Amino acid sequence: MLAEFFERARNKVWIYWAITSGLLIADVMGWPLGLSLAIALNVIQLGHFYFETKSVTSFPVQVRLAYLILLLVIMWPPLYWLLYFVILGTSAMVLFDYCFLARFMSLMPWNCKQRYNVSLFLKTFVSRPVEGSVQIKE
Repeated sequence: MLAEFFERARNKVWIYWAITSGLLIADVMGWPLGLSLAIALNVIQLGHFYFETKSVTSFPVQVRLAYLILLLVIMWPPLYWLLYFVILGTSAMVLFDYCFLARFMSLMPWNCKQRYNVSLFLKTFVSRPVEGSVQIKE
């Protein structure tokens, strides 16, 4: 168990999400800079993956852009409550390697060439966490 933690801690993706999760939790616990710093870190992460992939349409960039948009929407006080769901999702990514947002993004029409059906949705959302991309191959 401890060896698995140290293995994950060497992964840059895990580090980004772990820090982001901590910042968001700090925000709901009363530290007013938490959300702003999480947004700043997400911009850095977005830039990192853009320069790594050289494409705005690459899947890792899409997921981070969608996440950034979510964080920006949450800054509007009437929608702040959505932060609790973002924390759940980010924490699931950190603890279990399950990324709901990536799975959701894999179903966007520009990413999914298969016909939508119950089987596709079950395969997307209920399957075990995977290492690497959640995009379903044709």
